[in-house]
Parts: sequence; C-alpha cells; structure tokens
Amino acid sequence: MLELFSLKKTFGQTRAVDDVTLSIEAGQMVGIIGRSGAGKSTLLRLVNRLTDPTSGTIMFEGRDVTKLKARELRLWRASCAMVFQQFNLVERMDVLTNVLIGRIAHHGFLSSMARHFTDEEKAMAIRALERLDLVPQALQRAGTLSGGQQQRVAIAKALVQKPKIMLADEPIASLDPANATRVMDALRKINREDGITILVNLHTLDTARAYCERIIAMRDGQVRFDGTPHQLTPERIHEIYGTEGLDEDIDEAVTSTSFVSGRSANSRVYEAV
Repeated sequence: MLELFSLKKTFGQTRAVDDVTLSIEAGQMVGIIGRSGAGKSTLLRLVNRLTDPTSGTIMFEGRDVTKLKARELRLWRASCAMVFQQFNLVERMDVLTNVLIGRIAHHGFLSSMARHFTDEEKAMAIRALERLDLVPQALQRAGTLSGGQQQRVAIAKALVQKPKIMLADEPIASLDPANATRVMDALRKINREDGITILVNLHTLDTARAYCERIIAMRDGQVRFDGTPHQLTPERIHEIYGTEGLDEDIDEAVTSTSFVSGRSANSRVYEAV
C-alpha cells in the first residue's frame, strides 16, 4: 500500500500540494484529475521523489520513502516508474537502447550509457516491446517514431524497471485520439495483467471514467474528491470546480475525449476539468 500523510509542497508563497493524505491499495488504477495548476504533476513528482516534500510523509509497504537517499532512492525511483507527457527518450538512440536505459538504476549512469546490458536484460526489453506492439521498431531511432509510438516506448522503458507502481503524468495530452486510446489501453492492460498500481494524471474526466476504478480530483493543491467514477456526478463537479471558466474547458473536453465516449457534447458539459 502507498500512503501519503499530510503531504505538502510549497514554492515560495504557492502551495502546490497542500496537506494531502491518501491511501492507495496495491493494484489500483487511479485517475487524478484537475485543471492546470491543481497540483497533479507535483503530487506524482513527490511520490517518485523527483521533488522533495516541504513536509509530510510518504510510506510504501511500511517503509518511509521520504527518508531514502543515494542508492536506496535510485532503487525507489526504479520501483516507482514515471511516464512523462514529453516521452523523455533519447531521440538519436534506437528504441531498444532507450528501453534498456530503464535499467539505469540497477547499473549506474555510465554503465547504461556504455550499453553494458546483459542478455537477460535485452530479452526483457524485447518482451516489453512485444507487449506494446513495437518489436518491428526495436532498431529504429526513437526520434523517427510517431508520438504515440514514442509514448509506448516510454511505457516499455518503465516496464523493464520492474516497478511496483507506475506514475503517468498526462501521458496522452499531446496525442491524437487513436494513439491516446492505444496508450490508455496499454496502461490498463499492464495494471490488470501485472497487478501494478497505476496513478495517471488526466485532463479530461471522460478518460478517467473509462479507464480508472478510482478518481481523485484536485484543486489548489488539495484533494476535493476521492471516489468511484459513478460517485463523481455533475453536482459534485459543480461543487468541486464551480462554473467560472467552465465554458473554455468544454470545447477542449469535447474535442479530446471523443475517443473514449460516443456521447453527445451536451452529455459532457459537466465533465470538463
């Protein structure tokens, strides 16, 4: 179980994450929603320890993650894999090598850059690419792939880290509907087949409802809702987000969520987040 206790992160006078307490059961797929600046990305970076909390505690399976340093911290980041919106691949390197770089925490930076990987690790990387339908692109330069393919390479890279938790920060924000569907399908399949806990930041509620068993809504660094998709009614949306500026979000939500919902635009009016 992943547990956050009174977690806070401030930048000057800004409270990016403000007193968040959560418990995430092993194997859950959790969608985190909220407008830009709500604190979603900072929350994931705190869990992965890419950012240190101002105060509060992160516990995983009874271990205090906030106290980890040096090699133990590197291994935590490996077991808590991060998938970014902008892919974070080395474009001039081939796909297979990019995936193998996911083993960096187990080798060290210089060894990974020198491509000193074992045959077992190479086989592991090929299996990960196979799961993401990318074996034909294994020796292709990463920079020549489409955005959707690059994001699936990033997921394969996360898989070879052998993570217990996978964090995905707006993984479909820059993708077209078809590629967004493939990426979300891949994350859900990994969650169900491997039992890996997945926390995914999403801009639209339709996507969260379609793929996640639990939804957390954030605003101003705080958790304003935590429940099932069914519980997040239009009335709750109004309570959480209000109506100011909603019209600007409606157009974006209607455009970007059509790949997971065949409903009319009117039925999605209160799902813009």
